[in-house]
Amino acid sequence: MTENDKKLPKPPKTLSREARKWWRRIVAEWEVEAEGLLLLQAALECWDRYVEARELLAADGPVVTNPDSGVQRVHPAAHVARDSLREFRQLWRQLGLVSDFETQHEAK
Repeated sequence: MTENDKKLPKPPKTLSREARKWWRRIVAEWEVEAEGLLLLQAALECWDRYVEARELLAADGPVVTNPDSGVQRVHPAAHVARDSLREFRQLWRQLGLVSDFETQHEAK
């Protein structure tokens, strides 16, 4: 069996179509150990949550109003988006997949 014949791990079915594309590209281009696959799955699940939260924010706006009291507050999806993106970036770094762009801009 040659290196090219090596069977690549399939993406988890819980991931979105976009995240599954990322999975395939990453496992094809990088050597990812079993522990790394768990981190990759967690990172891509965070990305999916981030995208879903951003879609909710785009549809609903950044502020929600309580129909009973009229009190306005930040949309809960804003917190989900923030936290999911933070977790995604942390896991991405753990995997060693930080982009050159991100590295350059964090150094400043």
